[in-house]
Amino acid sequence: MRYCSIYQRKYLIIFIVFFSFSMPSGNLKADIQSVLDDCSQIENDEERLKCYDEISRHSVIKEKPVANQPEEAKENNSYLARLWELDEEKPRGKYSIISHRSNYILPVAHNKSPNKTIEDISAFKNVQESEVKFQISLKTKLWQDVLGKDMDLWFGYTQQSFWQLYNFDNSAPFRETNYEPELLLNFRIDYNLLGMKGRIINLGFNHQSNGRTEPLSRSWNRIVGNFGFEKNNFTLFLKTWYRIPESREDDDNHDLEDYMGPGEIWGYYFWKNQRVRLMLRNNFHFHENRGALQLDWSIPVIEKIGFQIQYFNGYGESLLDYNHHVNRIGIGFILTDWI
Repeated sequence: MRYCSIYQRKYLIIFIVFFSFSMPSGNLKADIQSVLDDCSQIENDEERLKCYDEISRHSVIKEKPVANQPEEAKENNSYLARLWELDEEKPRGKYSIISHRSNYILPVAHNKSPNKTIEDISAFKNVQESEVKFQISLKTKLWQDVLGKDMDLWFGYTQQSFWQLYNFDNSAPFRETNYEPELLLNFRIDYNLLGMKGRIINLGFNHQSNGRTEPLSRSWNRIVGNFGFEKNNFTLFLKTWYRIPESREDDDNHDLEDYMGPGEIWGYYFWKNQRVRLMLRNNFHFHENRGALQLDWSIPVIEKIGFQIQYFNGYGESLLDYNHHVNRIGIGFILTDWI
């Protein structure tokens, strides 16, 4: 090969580069190095330069993707970018239905201390410790680029249900369902705070109720504010709210804020295909301190469906149980909205 003509070398270079796409990158580099060595042996300066030119024009070095590449390095890998369509190059447009919060079902959700007070004020009897818990949460964009760029109007809906599926004596009733529509104005932002990148601020109106009549009726209306930050594989949501006052006659749960507090923190950590999510909430009352913790671990099983374990401890898991301490662990499946 060292003494072949410049034209023979030209076609040899093209053949090696074309064939190397089906070979490991180590073999590709070895073949190109061999041709470079051949070029270096050409005594004629003009032909030697032509040989190098052929390599530079036809060779393509395949680079392996960098392992564990930070999510902030690619806009498409950002959880907040996918959740709120922050990537302007790939917007879904208006009225497309996408995931809002997590969508999951826990066929086995065991609560060591179920709320038995419901038996005293209703016909519901024999509340069991194990039930099915599931959540459906969707949203759609109603108005893109409100009053210019960087501002979108969204409508979101979340429904969380607690189903006494194994309570055969009572015909497997739904113990509690919470309905939560909200209207959110989302601002696309870009600034740094304490080493994290601020991505979104959304403000809006939130209504949550359980659709029951007295004495089981529970509801409240809030002005909500959510702040989203990211750093590499970590996402942080700071959520706060202001409860819209109601008259004492219309208020089904006047002490709800004593248990729910002024807001909550959600932290998400992504590692490979796994997601760990932590929620913390507290009322910041030193004498009667109450709060809640929820921990979720999820891992994909098949396409778009993952396995999930959820642990909840505290107050406010549902509106009916807002003033009852819950200690629950659940196992089930989640639609993998982070993929």
